[in-house]
Amino acid sequence: MRLACVLALAAMTTLAQAGSIEAKTVTLNQTEDGTTLSAEFNVDLGFRLEDAVSRGVPLYFTLEFELTRPRWWWSNEYVVSRTITYRLSYAALTRQYRLSTGNLHRNFTSLEEALRVLSTIGNMSIADKGTLKIGEPYAAGIRMSLDRSQLPKPFQVDAIGNRDWHVDSHVYRWTYVPSAVPVATSNNAEVRP
Repeated sequence: MRLACVLALAAMTTLAQAGSIEAKTVTLNQTEDGTTLSAEFNVDLGFRLEDAVSRGVPLYFTLEFELTRPRWWWSNEYVVSRTITYRLSYAALTRQYRLSTGNLHRNFTSLEEALRVLSTIGNMSIADKGTLKIGEPYAAGIRMSLDRSQLPKPFQVDAIGNRDWHVDSHVYRWTYVPSAVPVATSNNAEVRP
């Protein structure tokens, strides 16, 4: 009986330490210049990843977005595909977290602030005006994940069998139909578990 309680407590502790990424809202908007994407994720690193980044191990996150046009007579046509890589790191000398994408860098005093910015995608341009056909349905999908292939080699080996290093969201899919009139918000996908 006592052994069963200890094992159950250990399992709950392991589950509490594992992180997760969940999409909260996803929005595609028609503007005068084209189509933009806004999304909000709930990013929880879990104990193991928070500890790793606070000790100076950089974490890389990948945001993947895809927009296809379904065709009944052939395979789907890929219209738009975007991949953005974010690097989250901690500098012990300045005691600041840094979030980088490409040549853009931002420093934060706390991990929570950095994760808040990481989890919010605001009005990212995905298609120029005229790329999408008005009134035609498109299949959209979005996903954010920890890129384990960019971890330092010793951590990659540990990540193979350890669920604490498997932090990613499911691919969230929805149908998007562009409208003729640009509006502030259209075709919102409220993501629910």
